Parts: sequence; structure tokens; C-alpha cells
Amino acid sequence: QVQLVESGGGLVQAGDSLRLSCAASGRTFSSNAMGWFRQAPGKEREFVAAISRSGTTYYAEFLKGRFTISRDNAKNTAYLQMNSLKPEDTAVYYCAAGTTAAAVHTRPGYWGQGTQVTVSS
Repeated sequence: QVQLVESGGGLVQAGDSLRLSCAASGRTFSSNAMGWFRQAPGKEREFVAAISRSGTTYYAEFLKGRFTISRDNAKNTAYLQMNSLKPEDTAVYYCAAGTTAAAVHTRPGYWGQGTQVTVSS
């Protein structure tokens, strides 16, 4: 079992930056691939980014380099650095974990409860 707790969401203005954190407990953190998804009101949940156990990163194409996923195995924490935020980035952001980055992308085994990010224009 893996427990995931997100933090760092909030209300920001367009153009601002925000860093989300995902603290993991349970199974050894370094054995998990980690990822981030988001769900805007009235829309389906969508993939944002993933990072493999070895640190290889994958991103949704629509991000165009604005977000960066990272992990700190010593702190059992994954991060999502979000820069140049836009109003359309407003969503609940969810942390996810799985055995591989591909598994995280398609069918995560574990989810956090989500953290709200609101970007005002």
C-alpha cells in the first residue's frame, strides 16, 4: 500500500509559479514511479507528468515546458513545479503512484486526495 498526500495548491495570478508536493508513505518510495494528473471542472482527469524510479521524466504535450516534475527519494516526496501559470491550468491536481512511469500514465495504482490550484486572470 502507498499513501499519498498532496500540498502546495492555492490561488495565484496568471504568470505566477507554484510548487506542488506529494508526500508518500507505505511502500519504499524509491520503488514507485510517480505522476501528476489534473481535473478541471466539467472535464475528465488528464495526465500532466510522470517520473520513473530512475528519474526519467515524461510530460503532456500541452504543457510546452512550463511544468517540471521531480522527486527526492530521501524525503519520500515528489514535486510539480509549475511556471507561467494560466487560467486554464485551474484544476484539482492529483498525485499518483505506480510500478513504472507507463503504469502511472495509464493506470496508477494509488491516488492522493488532490489539491486545488486556481489561477486568476
